[in-house]
Amino acid sequence: MAVNDRDEGEPMTNDETTHTGTVRAPGATLHYQLRGHGPTLVIGQSGEGDADRTVDLVAHLADTHTVITYDRRGLSRSRLDDPSRGATLAEHADDAALLLATVASEPAAMLGCSLGAVIGLHLAVRHPDRIHTLIAHEPVAPRLLPAAERAHHEHELADLRRLYARSGLAATLPEIARVLGIDTSGRDAEPGPTPQPINDLRRANFDYFIRHDFTAVLEDTLDTAALAATPTRIVPAVGRTTPKGVFDRRCAYALADALGTDVVELPGGHNGNTSHPSAYAASLRDLLATHVHAAQP
Repeated sequence: MAVNDRDEGEPMTNDETTHTGTVRAPGATLHYQLRGHGPTLVIGQSGEGDADRTVDLVAHLADTHTVITYDRRGLSRSRLDDPSRGATLAEHADDAALLLATVASEPAAMLGCSLGAVIGLHLAVRHPDRIHTLIAHEPVAPRLLPAAERAHHEHELADLRRLYARSGLAATLPEIARVLGIDTSGRDAEPGPTPQPINDLRRANFDYFIRHDFTAVLEDTLDTAALAATPTRIVPAVGRTTPKGVFDRRCAYALADALGTDVVELPGGHNGNTSHPSAYAASLRDLLATHVHAAQP
């Protein structure tokens, strides 16, 4: 997928498939990408993922949806006024709401993956007029869990942050994969997804993610009781191959219990959106079509 270096508001030419732009937010300038046509779908990426993380998934969705991806503040091209400052999950949600207010004329659907799913939950509570549907894939949200289990997993995240400070990224990535149940072998992946090597940009993004966004999760203020009252349709989701005992999968089931709804299974594991882009896109279209049919008189 081509990425066009163009400021917000410049016209697209007929041969372009991706529009890029920037949105000014309090304390940051946010980079976004827009591709496709049809109803709007914004993707809240997992981990250190920026707007380019789901290029393969977007390619499978662009014929039926206008897909928005963006760099969270602090990652890649989303510049911070104060690079040393992190952001709360509520601020991340406000960024997403501002982006949607800028580029979408009607409420959008959202796919939130891992950390992106927690941002989506905040968005559903704080700005329910911006998203009509949230597919929350394995939210990293310890606040959804019973107190003892919550404390255990918060200690796990704090230990990961300390490990990173002490021993660096190479030692921390396998432990992140273990805690979240991520299959790093690639054996289950569809043929053809674009590999994303650990380069200098991703190392910088991992640094911001572990140092600041881990802190945001540990200090989260999500009002879990308010989730049941939001008009946003929330669909808890898990990866079909995510191990049953890992806490991100447990969070999805706890979310379903809080909402009185069911959990849906999506292809692949925790990162099924990148490992199984074709099958994952087909499942997303089915879930979003369910919303359209339910909304029709």
